[in-house]
Amino acid sequence: MVEKSELQQFGDRVRTLRKDRGLSQEQLAERTGLHRTYIGGIERGERNVSLINIVRLAKALEVPPSDLLQGL
Repeated sequence: MVEKSELQQFGDRVRTLRKDRGLSQEQLAERTGLHRTYIGGIERGERNVSLINIVRLAKALEVPPSDLLQGL
């Protein structure tokens, strides 16, 4: 079995938290000041997210930044 990369796991976590809050990618993008396509890239594990953007995502999702890194 192939393990998911850390980027894919992080993206899955962002997607799960976003959907749990009933947000679209567009809504999350607006809350973070990031582009919708960048959010999509994160969720697909295609983007290596900077610390600044991890903090933006965490604030928008109303979780501590550590929650986004949980299980990595």
